[in-house]
Amino acid sequence: MTNDRTGGSAPDVRRASRPSSGRDRDLVRFLADSTPVLAGGCAILLQIADPVVAAGVRRHSDFARRPQQRLAHTLMYVYAVVIGSPADAATATGFVNRAHAPVAGADEVDRQLWVAATLYDSAIRAHEAFGTPVSPELARRALDAYAPLGVALRVPPERWPATPAAFVAYWDQALSSLRVTDDARGVARDLLHPIFAPLWVRAAMPLVRIVTVGMLPDVVRTQYGFAWGPRERRRWRRTAAWIRRVRALVPGAVLRLPGPLLLRAMRATAARYR
Repeated sequence: MTNDRTGGSAPDVRRASRPSSGRDRDLVRFLADSTPVLAGGCAILLQIADPVVAAGVRRHSDFARRPQQRLAHTLMYVYAVVIGSPADAATATGFVNRAHAPVAGADEVDRQLWVAATLYDSAIRAHEAFGTPVSPELARRALDAYAPLGVALRVPPERWPATPAAFVAYWDQALSSLRVTDDARGVARDLLHPIFAPLWVRAAMPLVRIVTVGMLPDVVRTQYGFAWGPRERRRWRRTAAWIRRVRALVPGAVLRLPGPLLLRAMRATAARYR
């Protein structure tokens, strides 16, 4: 996250989470674009760099057997709250609240704020690494659009940074207070070296590992103990350049396809529990 993004007014967290169609096409395209999926692993490793989050994930989830499930659920929540209908947002929030119920400390405001912040930061990082650099104005509007991710989970509206500059200040302070624990390292191993995942997931893992480790902030990467010498940096630069070239060839409609598919899957799951 660069420090040159300045912003304007505070987010209107009372509005529906879905942007008004046609009135802010750049924002709608940004929010619906699936490029941030590439940053999913980075977001998870950032989230569990908070010891409370790491302990909850390690002890209260089936992460070792289904590491891709947490990523899918995280993406479902993002798409439901940011581009879905109010009903989608309520459904996704209900799922998250039920998952957090048995986890001590999971509903603390600082935890929820951090998790929501990692999702915004990872989206910006993904677009800048693999797509088109995000203008300061678009970053501001996207920050407003991501506010409901935290507010839906009971983060007070005033705690969400009002401008990108305020977000950078919060982010830098939060990074300095993270502590990667053995719980976090165990989850990271399950995520990046899955044993029980489907074959197609395991086949993609060399690329996922390069992208995930390459996107992490230096201070967090170091705490995890990931190698990051000249060879790793060259591999990351080559991989990012290759992804940019491939992404440029993908039609916009395809880039926007994962969101509706994940929302459909979430609705189907919710229907089974009714």
